[in-house]
Amino acid sequence: MTLGKAATFRVGSLVFAILLAACSGKPKEPPMENFTAEEIYKRGEYELEVGNPRRPVEALRYFSEVERLYPYSEWAKRALIMEAYAQHKAKKYEDARGSAQRFLDTYPGDEDAAYAKYLLALSYYDQIDEVGRDQGLTYQALQALRDVIEEYPDSDYARSSMLKFDLAFDHLAAKEMEIGRYYLKQGHYTAAINRFRVVVEQFQTTTQTPEALERLVEAYLALGLTNEAQTAGAILGHNFQSSPFYQDAYAQLKKQGLSPEAKPGSWLSEVYGQVIKGNWL
Repeated sequence: MTLGKAATFRVGSLVFAILLAACSGKPKEPPMENFTAEEIYKRGEYELEVGNPRRPVEALRYFSEVERLYPYSEWAKRALIMEAYAQHKAKKYEDARGSAQRFLDTYPGDEDAAYAKYLLALSYYDQIDEVGRDQGLTYQALQALRDVIEEYPDSDYARSSMLKFDLAFDHLAAKEMEIGRYYLKQGHYTAAINRFRVVVEQFQTTTQTPEALERLVEAYLALGLTNEAQTAGAILGHNFQSSPFYQDAYAQLKKQGLSPEAKPGSWLSEVYGQVIKGNWL
C-alpha cells in the first residue's frame, strides 16, 4: 500500500500539526476527541512518511485512536489496515498478524483484503531466521503466501508472493542440506542420505537439488552402494550437467572406475525414470 502524498494530505497534516503546536504550552496534547477522524488518520500517515525509525510506534497511536473514536467510519477501516502496516514496519509481527486478520474478518470483501492477506503472509516471511533455526515460521509463511497466490491470483501481491514462496521453499531445503552435511561429515551416512533424499524428493525445484545429488553420490560410495551412487550421478548429469556438483560427482565415480549410469532397484531409479519421461516429481 502506498502512502498518499497529495496536497490534501499535506494540508490536513499541516492543520493538525498547527493545532497541536498551538497547545504546546500544555504538558499533554489536546484530547483526540477534538479532532476529526480524517485529521487523526492523516497525522498517522504523516508520522509514517517522515521516515524516523521510531515513527511507526507513534503512528500506531493515531490509527488506533481513529478506531476507538470513530469505529464505524470509513476512516476506521482505513486506519485498521494502516495499523497492520505500521505494526509490521515496527517489526511487531504478531500484532501485525492480529490487525491484518481482524481486517479480513471485518471486511472480507474489501478491495484492501488482498493487501491484508499479503501483510499477514509477510509477518511470517520476514521472521524467517537463518538456516540453523527452527523452521516452523517458514512453513507458516509458505501456507500464508500460498493463500495470497490462490485467493488473489491476478494481483501484484500474488506475483510478489510467488517470488517469496520460492525463496522460503529454498530455505527449507537449505535446512535439510545443512543437517545432511553435518551427518555426512560425522560419518553418519544413512542419516545423511535420508536428509538428501528429502531434498531430491520434496524440494527438487530448489537450488539445493544439485548438491543433494552430489552428496548422495558421496554418501553411497562411502557405504559401498555403487548402484545408488551411479544412479544419483546419472540424475545429476541429466539435469545439471553444467553444475560444478556434477563435475565433483563424476570425479568421485571415475576414481572408483565407475560412471554415471542408471541402475535398477532403488528409489533413485524411480526418480531417474520420471526425469527421463519429463515428469520430474
